[in-house]
Amino acid sequence: MRPLFQTFAIPRPSAKLSLLLPAAFAVAAAAPRVDPAEPLRWQPVTLTFDGPQASESGSPNPFSDFRMSVTFTHGASGGQRTVQGFFAADGDAADSSAESGDKWRVRFTPPEPGVWKWTALFRRGTDVALSDSPSAGRAAAFDGEAGTLEVGAAPANAPGFQSKGFLRPAGKHYLQFQNGDYYLKGGADSPENFLGYFEFDGTFDTARHEGVATDKGVFIHKYEPHARDWASGDPTWQGDKGKNIIGAVNYLASKGMNSIYFLTYNLDGGDGKDVWMWNDPQSRDRFDVSKLAQWEIVFAHMERRGVMMHVITQETENDRKLGGAPGLNRVRKLYLRELAARFGHHLAVVWNLGEENDTPRADREEIAAYIRRMDPNDHAVTVHTHNTRSLHSYTAIMGSENFSASSIQGRMEDSNREAFVLRARSAAAGRPWAIFHDEQTPASVGVMPDAEDPLHDKPRKQALWGNLMGGGSGVEWYFGYAYDHMDLNCEDWRSRDIMWDQTRYALEFFQKHLPFWEMWPANEVSGDGKAFVFAKEGEIYAVYLPEGNRTSLRIAAGEYTLRWYDPRNGGGLQADRQATVRVGEASMRDVGSIQIAPPHHPGKDWVALLRRTQPAR
Repeated sequence: MRPLFQTFAIPRPSAKLSLLLPAAFAVAAAAPRVDPAEPLRWQPVTLTFDGPQASESGSPNPFSDFRMSVTFTHGASGGQRTVQGFFAADGDAADSSAESGDKWRVRFTPPEPGVWKWTALFRRGTDVALSDSPSAGRAAAFDGEAGTLEVGAAPANAPGFQSKGFLRPAGKHYLQFQNGDYYLKGGADSPENFLGYFEFDGTFDTARHEGVATDKGVFIHKYEPHARDWASGDPTWQGDKGKNIIGAVNYLASKGMNSIYFLTYNLDGGDGKDVWMWNDPQSRDRFDVSKLAQWEIVFAHMERRGVMMHVITQETENDRKLGGAPGLNRVRKLYLRELAARFGHHLAVVWNLGEENDTPRADREEIAAYIRRMDPNDHAVTVHTHNTRSLHSYTAIMGSENFSASSIQGRMEDSNREAFVLRARSAAAGRPWAIFHDEQTPASVGVMPDAEDPLHDKPRKQALWGNLMGGGSGVEWYFGYAYDHMDLNCEDWRSRDIMWDQTRYALEFFQKHLPFWEMWPANEVSGDGKAFVFAKEGEIYAVYLPEGNRTSLRIAAGEYTLRWYDPRNGGGLQADRQATVRVGEASMRDVGSIQIAPPHHPGKDWVALLRRTQPAR
């Protein structure tokens, strides 16, 4: 076991941390341990306090009978964030597997550089963690302790999202990082039980799964094919544990993917029955501190590799079972509070209220609002739909301040229309959504392995390019259950290596060549009605030809450069003899018609990029 707090540097009073203690605590309260000692913008800083001795299964319950939070206030702007704290056992539980200790912790990721003042709240009382009142319970331990943090600027070469900042709704149809970059998603929807991994403490398969179980009747992820993707310097726990799952993250990031969809609870009838946060499969108000500390190691690595956390809090099979009642019952409040406290500090998170969610509208609103109260970092909140129900499922919550994105399960051939319609409806409701397509049907098939479908024409053409050209924000790929490496037992993301490449090609085209956040779907300009068109009228047009045939376009008059992009193989823009085209008359108000055809390989899908050579007058 490592020496406790080996990595913490405790600064001298003259260093960047100073304490402003009330008189009542000047002697009794010890300074929290701070890691790192010199905090930086967009990088988490951990404050660990000495508090009452407690255990996961002891009395009082450290998860319900204590409430910890720390309020951080920016000295210059006055901006304020109240961050929930949590019980950390011995402070080293990922390595020690400790279930008890006297360490209490908060993680704060500074959104801005400068001086931040902080004040701790620590209250004790039966179920005080469920109260919204700061005066509930009675003061204990370090309640009222205060201090400052001096936060430096983010290094330009910070890894992953730490050079971009928080990913948040931006009032447009795309989530946006604090540095100004807009986000387009490409990633893995499968395996949904990503966290059902054999080297996490207390993790095992609680049931036999038809089509998944081994000859011993159980299955648990090991990700052995990704052992080779772990690199020297990458994190582990308890010696060399975690290499395989860290390697899996490395592989996906190396393919240019930037999101992983995963459940944090799939018991009580869920599909995998191998992921839970509690200290045993039956408990619902006692959390496994060491397991969650090990999850945090993986999530922190995802952040450094630029992979967003898509957190699915429940499934359709158990969305009425958490706590035995709908809405914000005691168990669900504790669960969501613990999720936000331990993981809400990460820069790129989307909270998803549940897979194939059936929760009534009022409960959805209440639950989403609670997540937003517990998580001060304005992460996006969404909810996943049943198959082909997206145009109905979201009607009641369009315009709500609590929701900012979709999570569509639907047919690939509907992707373009769904993106177009939901984008328009959300804008009309006054709160534009990011339109994500997260599960492709039919459910048995999804996206097949490369060995079964090396071209991936349907996913690429209809789901991927359909979503993006419809003004959507990207996709996560679902693996079905009819083939090897399926939605519950996928051990090797290389099984879809070609699909990751084709996804990256699409994202690269949009990021490199389009001001996509200023564009909108315009299929109506296509003469044959078969092309997907995305445009900033009179300035730039992207035209996706699913079958690569000649097509006509009616667009604003002017002179345009014409380049072609190969969505199957990526690469640079290509030109042919028709490198410049003239449309209509000289007046900007005129509309003209042109014919375009791919430069070679007719019958294959292509993207035409028309860019006006002179600014519109």
